[in-house]
Amino acid sequence: MLILSMSTFISFILPTIVMIIATTLSKKIINDREKSSPFECGFDPKSSARMPFSLRFFLIAVIFLIFDVEIALILPIVIIFKTSNIMIWTTATLFFIMVLLGGLYHEWNQGALQWAD
Repeated sequence: MLILSMSTFISFILPTIVMIIATTLSKKIINDREKSSPFECGFDPKSSARMPFSLRFFLIAVIFLIFDVEIALILPIVIIFKTSNIMIWTTATLFFIMVLLGGLYHEWNQGALQWAD
């Protein structure tokens, strides 16, 4: 019984002493404002939070996401080539690619793809 109580006492006291020593030794004397501020993906955290956002950058990002999802939709077309009717497969594939090209032409015609004016 004495061994059990001693091991319980040591298993609680020893980690407590180690944690107290670690916290006292890890205290920094100089608190650096730059290191204690949160990191915000390259933005200066001391500047105004209401800085203007580039709408053109947002449009390019949305166009990229749309075309990225459409590329993911094109990949299964190659897989189902062997198991489907060739005429239906060709018609569906050409229609899908024509819709993609029509969207790309519309974005290009509207000037959304020109980054610098």
